[in-house]
Amino acid sequence: MSNKSNRIYSIDIMRGLTLFLMLFVNDLYVPGVPKWLVHTAAQEDGMGLADWVFPGFLFMVGLSIPFAFMAREKKGYSGRKLTVHILIRTLSLLLIGIFMVNLESYNAELTGMHKYVWAILVYVCIFLVWNYYPKEHEKAKLFKAFQYAGIIGLIFLAALYRSGTSENPGWMTPSWWGILGLIGWGYFVSAFTYFWLRDRLYLVAFAWLVFVMLNMLSQNGLLTFLDTLKPIFGVIIDGNVPSIVLAGLFVGVTLKKYKNNYKTLFSILVPLGLICIIMGFVLRNWFIISKILGTPSWAMLCNGISILLFALLFYLIDIKKWKTWSNVFLPAGQNSLTTYLAPNVLYYLIWYFELNILIYKQGEIEWLAVTGSLAWALAMVGFAALLAKIGIRLKL
Repeated sequence: MSNKSNRIYSIDIMRGLTLFLMLFVNDLYVPGVPKWLVHTAAQEDGMGLADWVFPGFLFMVGLSIPFAFMAREKKGYSGRKLTVHILIRTLSLLLIGIFMVNLESYNAELTGMHKYVWAILVYVCIFLVWNYYPKEHEKAKLFKAFQYAGIIGLIFLAALYRSGTSENPGWMTPSWWGILGLIGWGYFVSAFTYFWLRDRLYLVAFAWLVFVMLNMLSQNGLLTFLDTLKPIFGVIIDGNVPSIVLAGLFVGVTLKKYKNNYKTLFSILVPLGLICIIMGFVLRNWFIISKILGTPSWAMLCNGISILLFALLFYLIDIKKWKTWSNVFLPAGQNSLTTYLAPNVLYYLIWYFELNILIYKQGEIEWLAVTGSLAWALAMVGFAALLAKIGIRLKL
């Protein structure tokens, strides 16, 4: 919301908190880390902290949509312009996701370029294309040249890319959409849901329920007749990711309607969060709790946790005005894509030059591994804030 006095800071803070935890758990894959911090195996019934972090961010994507629409409509966006914006944002997330996913099967010998060099160049091009450039600026032509250079660079790197073997080479394909691609499809469904339904809570709740049912049907193998569509629209057909973003959208619409009547707001959010958790355990009778499999029981549990956590943060930050403690997460919440992507460039530089600086990853000392990853996550939030100050800030 453009008016700072009306801004709901808990939205930025919770988004920043989920990103901080995402950086933390993504850095934890070393021996000796406590099991409850990392991902649970696909066929194992359970979840750790890492299994909540991504759905927590998806939830915030949905929650933010009503306020993002409000801000753009205040700027004079028409329905057509909003539609174009949703499509461009979705396609951008899908495209970046495809580049990131294809790195997994990259063949340096066939491509003729070191894997990490290719990855670093991809990220440089991403920042050139999607960086936020001031519209009215004396260097506007230079900024436009940066964007064109980034586009040409991505096309060149995609054409250069090879996977597989010399006998059976492969090219870039969406084998899966990657984390950003999943966010893109979830955003696509929820943004158009809000575009069509707006603040009609019951209809938004119905849309949420539809995708929960899709998730159940898909998990039971009852949607095989749609297999021909799954290579492109599999995330939508599966229902899992959209159902989580739609849960956030429902809370966002509720928040927009009752943000100035917090008693009514909490009388909705707290029972809803508890109901989601109960439903998660009820659904466990038929579907194990599994992030990797994308089960509805896991999605419901995560939604319940996200709803209750957001209600708590809204109470502490926006009602009681206890903001100071949370300021550390604010840069990540306001620069989410930069915060998520920029650390990868540092990883690739460290690995390419074989810099032996991540000492907390060199043993199996539990406290050192956890403390080191916490320090890394905090440093990366600060890194994103520093980039924003010098004008490097991704914005789709």
